[in-house]
Amino acid sequence: MSSYFRNLPNFDYVSRDAGQKNISDYVEVKNIFKRGKIREDILGNLMFFTKYQIIGDERPDNIAYKIYKDASLDWIVLLSNNIVNVHSEWPVKQTVFDRLMLDKYGSYENLYNGVHHWETTEIRNTAGVVIMNAGIRVPQNFSITYFDPGRGEEMISEGVARPVTYYEWESQKENDKRNINLLKPKYLGIVFDDIERFMPYKKGSSQYVSRTLKRGDNIRLFE
Repeated sequence: MSSYFRNLPNFDYVSRDAGQKNISDYVEVKNIFKRGKIREDILGNLMFFTKYQIIGDERPDNIAYKIYKDASLDWIVLLSNNIVNVHSEWPVKQTVFDRLMLDKYGSYENLYNGVHHWETTEIRNTAGVVIMNAGIRVPQNFSITYFDPGRGEEMISEGVARPVTYYEWESQKENDKRNINLLKPKYLGIVFDDIERFMPYKKGSSQYVSRTLKRGDNIRLFE
């Protein structure tokens, strides 16, 4: 179990068990709505992080063990990248990805041959100077006119846009998820201290019971 959940305070809510006879009975659960985070002055400063590329089917806990020697620190990996929903924000297995894409686009024909957009290919003049970078989204019939000093004349490049299929587009988005930031191990203590200060409840709320427990209003008393 992730060590993150051990840091979460608890919440008492009224039991909804149909067989419950006592209307004052409560069920104690973890308050998953109290979400921890890495503070902005750290999250916005790249000196606290290292770049990492997710390999194959690595999960957050695999990476946490590799970097921090503790698989339960998977939550550090997720918080470092503002990942809330690991199912949609973390790269999936290739077989799962292919199935999702087929479901989304309906057929292999649409997926592999349908054009999502057009983008430029690289253009250089005779001196090797880049006139147009590759990867810029443009209309299908895009062309560019430029002067080439090596030839001493004006050049017109046509047909410089290439089609990007739905599969290429979706694959690139999926691969982009593999580029993440990881908090450097030497800064773990700062985050641990911040979480310990943030997670406990503060006095003042009518629901406050203790630093680790709040109790919801018993609406069953008013039904």
